[in-house]
Amino acid sequence: MEPTIVNHDVVFSERMSRHLCKIQKGDIVIAKSPFDPNMNVCKRVIGLEGDKICTSGPLDLFKTHTYVPKGHVWLEGDNLRNSTDSRSYGPIPYALIRGRVCLKLWPPHSFGTLSESPTRRIIKTQNDSDSD
Repeated sequence: MEPTIVNHDVVFSERMSRHLCKIQKGDIVIAKSPFDPNMNVCKRVIGLEGDKICTSGPLDLFKTHTYVPKGHVWLEGDNLRNSTDSRSYGPIPYALIRGRVCLKLWPPHSFGTLSESPTRRIIKTQNDSDSD
């Protein structure tokens, strides 16, 4: 999740959003790894069920897309060049989400809410705007 969260940062996460189905695009979540159930991953939600996601890189000549299936989310790290995420393992089931990261607690100079995605890959649709 660099540069948003780096090694030795301490973050606060909550679990209620997951249970209330309040996970939104742009949220940073902690989820069980689809590769190793003993590991957690920290990624940003790029797409929710029904969303069309561009799966190709910015320099790819041909653009490829996929749809996020029902009950799943699309996760990506903020460091796209060095992130194993849904571009590798596909959309993950919503049930694998453990919590939503709310605050950065450490280091003290970085205390506060987390910034928007530096990749700018989150696209709000008209439906997203209606629900705000």
